[in-house]
Amino acid sequence: MTTLTPILIIVSAPSGAGKTTLCERLLAEFPEMVYSVSCTTRAPRGEEVDGRDYCFLSDDEFATRVEHDDFLEHAVVHGHHYGTLRESVGSAMRNGQSVLMDIDVQGAAQVREALLAAGSDDPTGGHWVDIFISPPSLEALRERLEGRGEDAPEVIEGRLKNAGAEMARASEYRYTVINDDLDEAYTHLHGIVVREAGGES
Repeated sequence: MTTLTPILIIVSAPSGAGKTTLCERLLAEFPEMVYSVSCTTRAPRGEEVDGRDYCFLSDDEFATRVEHDDFLEHAVVHGHHYGTLRESVGSAMRNGQSVLMDIDVQGAAQVREALLAAGSDDPTGGHWVDIFISPPSLEALRERLEGRGEDAPEVIEGRLKNAGAEMARASEYRYTVINDDLDEAYTHLHGIVVREAGGES
């Protein structure tokens, strides 16, 4: 069994590229890996649990955290604030856990900047990798989105427009994994993580 040295793994991808499936396979294979839990100012939905799905904060609590520079990244999405706390990532890594962060390209850029500025005493300092998961082409992505039958044509067009802009920034990442075949893409992703984390069997 392969064990990992604690590392922060930043993963981004356009909608429909298969990121969720690939990340779930990583989490299932490595029990010492945890999913990064974001903070948000929106109310819980359905059966969401505070601390498991999100850390739910009031607007004032979130603003105070921003003032104290507690977030690796934060953004406003659909009128609500979202962010990743430095301490939640650092605490997990100090406890010997790797952290998997599923985030968009704008958030990844913020995290990358924060990590590059981190001192050597920061648990994430130097112990991170960023990976972009890409469909083989926009046309292939269109076929996947249309094949799912979940979205109206105008929604698909919006997703494709966003995907093109995101794919144009893939070069900002240390690695790009092309998800043409899911098993091959996972083998590539797994190899990157084990190599970067200094995994040992």
